[in-house]
Amino acid sequence: MEIRPIFSALMRNKTAPLLIAAQVALTLAIVCNALYIIQDRLATAARPSGVDEANVSELRLYPARQIADIRGMQMRDLEAIRAIPGVVSAAWTNQIPLGRSGWNVGGLSTSAEQTDSNIAAAQYFSGESMVETFGLNLVEGRDFLPEEVLESDPQVDRNLPKVAIISQALAKALWPDDASVVGKTLFLGTGGADGNSVQVVGVVERMQTPWAAVGPSGEYSLILPLRYLDPFTRYSVRTEPGRQAQVMAEVEKKLLSLGNDRVLLSNRTLAEIRDIRYAGEKLMAGLLIAVTTFLLLITASGIVGMASLWVNQRRKQIGVRRAIGARKADILRYFLVENVLITTGGILAGVVLALALNNFLVSELEIPRLPVAYLGLTMAVMWVLGLLAVLGPAWRAAAVPPAIATRTA
Repeated sequence: MEIRPIFSALMRNKTAPLLIAAQVALTLAIVCNALYIIQDRLATAARPSGVDEANVSELRLYPARQIADIRGMQMRDLEAIRAIPGVVSAAWTNQIPLGRSGWNVGGLSTSAEQTDSNIAAAQYFSGESMVETFGLNLVEGRDFLPEEVLESDPQVDRNLPKVAIISQALAKALWPDDASVVGKTLFLGTGGADGNSVQVVGVVERMQTPWAAVGPSGEYSLILPLRYLDPFTRYSVRTEPGRQAQVMAEVEKKLLSLGNDRVLLSNRTLAEIRDIRYAGEKLMAGLLIAVTTFLLLITASGIVGMASLWVNQRRKQIGVRRAIGARKADILRYFLVENVLITTGGILAGVVLALALNNFLVSELEIPRLPVAYLGLTMAVMWVLGLLAVLGPAWRAAAVPPAIATRTA
């Protein structure tokens, strides 16, 4: 079948084909970028935190009145928590991965002379082993020794330990060319000769920050052996597999029974904390999936409507062709080829629109550039969608009996 006569026939009535082609182009541009954003958001929400998420929980208590012996309170609480069957490890921690708020330290550098570093990291600290409590994977070096733990009372002093454990992502950012960073000196704050410094004694494979930003900086974490004497208590508890709900209920009950000087703020699993942190990403992905589905349905409906209208308008021509020997397959092929021409025109325009839209999103929202594979996939989807949408009307056209068609006005 020659394409030129079909194209000439389309040009005699340009409005409907151009509208369908424009609809295909707009749908392709939006769907292509939407699919990429959906994949990017869902991939972001699925990133591992580095923590034993299935078994780690956080319990927070706020003082109802002044607490005289904060250190004694922390040690008493931890002893009570560890005595509960099913508890693997417990620690007072200043923050938790994915928690959305916490401490950080900027100006990290590897030289006392460097004063312009823009590398910042989440600053975790605890008087207990966070490696054990969070279930972190220590890939190099060691955990802290008991004698390396310092105490800091925010009302009196601000002691800084001399050793630290850092995440692998932070190690690569600071020492990109070094295979091992254990034993190296890390300068905190503004650096310089008077800047605080710590020696790296260990590296964990992964530990997300409380904010879990997109990109490598979402895993820039620093752990310090510091017992912080704060009346606000945040205990991270790691339980045996399958016993999290039962054990954390016992932990809550036990801590509240130790006195009436505190109120419970929250008792959450890390899985619940993850859901809260990534609720926005999942909502965006869900909305984009709904928009994508709606656009595809609207485009398919437009193609079906156009093809059905043309079948009704061409019943006499179809009957004439059938009467002079055209087979059902010839009629069917005619409508399919016609649709392919319209869809292809829309797809070519849609590719240009998709790239323009992606350039706008890259500049305004700082998302990565659209991979070529997404363009190819969306083009194939639009071709298949167009063929499936026109298939029903084309079958109806091919089934028109010649005798009935030639009697119509």
